[in-house]
Amino acid sequence: MSWIVLAFGAALSWGLYGASLHKGQVALGNPLRALLCVGVAYFLIGVIVPAVALQSQGELRNFNLTGTLTATAAGALGAIGAVCIIYAFRAGGLPTYVMPIVFGGAPVINVLTTLALHPPKSAVNPLFFLGVVMAAAGAGMVLYFRPQN
Repeated sequence: MSWIVLAFGAALSWGLYGASLHKGQVALGNPLRALLCVGVAYFLIGVIVPAVALQSQGELRNFNLTGTLTATAAGALGAIGAVCIIYAFRAGGLPTYVMPIVFGGAPVINVLTTLALHPPKSAVNPLFFLGVVMAAAGAGMVLYFRPQN
């Protein structure tokens, strides 16, 4: 399967995430119940599936410390993000406010972090930075012109 199809699959999944999480959280009455459900889903999909797949390939061994710590920290960042979203909803934020901030801010933070961690070999085209500003402005426009409830 092409990486682009998988990238769009992630966009679809994460695009549905906020509204679904908010609906579940409201129905459950307590945001910690929603977080527990997210944790169960992460465990089932993020632990059991790769453990079974790695075991079937004979690859459930030889983890190195650097990769393990870095990947675990990345997972913790994802979980912290889920906690922040859940508590943003609990504090009165709605998906029409919270998710544009998350999904508008995350790409900007990602691209700047990636530039810092993996500096380009040649000068960055100034239009790249214009694109970063436009992404942030786009998130701001989505927030400002959001449909009224």
